[in-house]
Amino acid sequence: MPNGAETLLEVLAAHDVEVVFGLPGVHNLAVWEALRTRPGLRMIGVRHEQTAVYAADGYARATGKLGVAVVTTGPGAANTVGATGEAWSSGSPVLVIATDIPSTLRRPGVHRGVLHETRDQKAMFEPVTKASFDVPAAHELGACADRAVHQALRSPQGPVYLGVPTDFLTAEVPRHVPERVEETHLVPDLTDAAALIARATRPLIWAGGGAARSGAGTAVESLAEKLRAPIITTYGARGLANSPYVVRGPVHAPPVGRLWDEADLVIAIGTDFDGMMTQNWLQPKPSALLAINVDEAEANKNYPADVTLVGDAAAVTSALADVVGEKEAVFDVGAVNADVRAFAEADSPEAMTFLGALEGTDAMVVADMCIPGYWIGGFHHVTGARGLAYPVGWGTLGFGFPAAIGAAVARRTIAVVGDGGFLFACGDLATLRQEDLPVTIVLVDDGGYGMLRYDQRAAGHATTGVDLTRPDFVKLAESFGIPAVSLQGFDGLADALAATSGPAMIVVGASLRPPVNTSPRWYRRNTT
Repeated sequence: MPNGAETLLEVLAAHDVEVVFGLPGVHNLAVWEALRTRPGLRMIGVRHEQTAVYAADGYARATGKLGVAVVTTGPGAANTVGATGEAWSSGSPVLVIATDIPSTLRRPGVHRGVLHETRDQKAMFEPVTKASFDVPAAHELGACADRAVHQALRSPQGPVYLGVPTDFLTAEVPRHVPERVEETHLVPDLTDAAALIARATRPLIWAGGGAARSGAGTAVESLAEKLRAPIITTYGARGLANSPYVVRGPVHAPPVGRLWDEADLVIAIGTDFDGMMTQNWLQPKPSALLAINVDEAEANKNYPADVTLVGDAAAVTSALADVVGEKEAVFDVGAVNADVRAFAEADSPEAMTFLGALEGTDAMVVADMCIPGYWIGGFHHVTGARGLAYPVGWGTLGFGFPAAIGAAVARRTIAVVGDGGFLFACGDLATLRQEDLPVTIVLVDDGGYGMLRYDQRAAGHATTGVDLTRPDFVKLAESFGIPAVSLQGFDGLADALAATSGPAMIVVGASLRPPVNTSPRWYRRNTT
């Protein structure tokens, strides 16, 4: 009979998990021992628990598969909460497996002072997870793990916490036969939606992260072709479609914002119209709104829809494209894209040089919450599905580099970070070298927290707490055995990127103005 750790890994393997990110602790060593002898499951040991969950999130965004993090009890688990919150806000299927103190030592309602004891570890995760489970008995470990995986992968996807008392990992437990996660994609009645579209003369498609997670790109392209409708993609949907109808810029740029204002129908696919994309809902409510979403409440919480189609974004959008009639083009998307580029060039030529260095890359780009990352989120043209990971949910500074570690398990990755956010997880340069992952770090060094410096100056204040002492980043990388180069400005960045493949760092001394998709520069302002 297997022990609990072996049963846990059997469940993960049955759900096609191939890699686990984690950090060993005294309470989870049984998992590491089971992994040592388990073929087909790779353990990537990181240097901080937060990195484990960010990496699992990055892997999930790159692949669409379940990302798994294994951490230890108490402070180890607590270290992951910020990264788990980012996965929750962005709808990433991540399973956080944390051990807890031995079941034999816990007394309900009493904090006894056991090593790493928390009064209620699961409660820490409940606000930032789709679901949270504590394994109540050793013989239920396999079934609980199976249930947790199902919750993470079922639409709408999101992170799930699984707490396992450490003594359950070494106890003999019965084998569990996992059930595959199978979803039936039913298509609702399309009559009202088709009628709404038939009345429109200026339709606009707004595709969000839910559309990307469902793989709705082809369906969105087909619908846009039928309706001759521009496609605005949110940060979470960049690269969803590769069509002449894709708008190459954020709705925060006035040429794109005018599309919203002039549309007589917005077709919202897999989106909840969050504050970051709508300038905190200063965009006026559309004159007509059709929503396609797996969750009716999420679809309607910010802009109530005239018609809501509840179901999988890919299945419903494909069916809708089959039944609607063709329309004449009203919007000139090519002209809009030209206007966006001219607008961005005038706003910051340096930023456009930076973005030009990334043009045509086949690498996934993982951006941090930093000014270069904001430019990428807004204006980088992503040409392939899952080509961009950006912390669009919580906006967690420090996401970029550790998430890139996870993404790089699946494909070559470029991590775009600032000097401040990179230092959150710089110790995981050791992980990058140890695992020989294909990550190129583009570190833009502007001397500290550039966005906050901008905010202080815009408010007429002296800069305080934002100008940072930094290491010599080239020497830091080289001390971990990672080749690094230094540039002044972005002119040589394209060549430097072309010269890298494995672990590498490019340090760019530069300071950029924040783009219009950052809140201090939103052009819509509430005048009431």
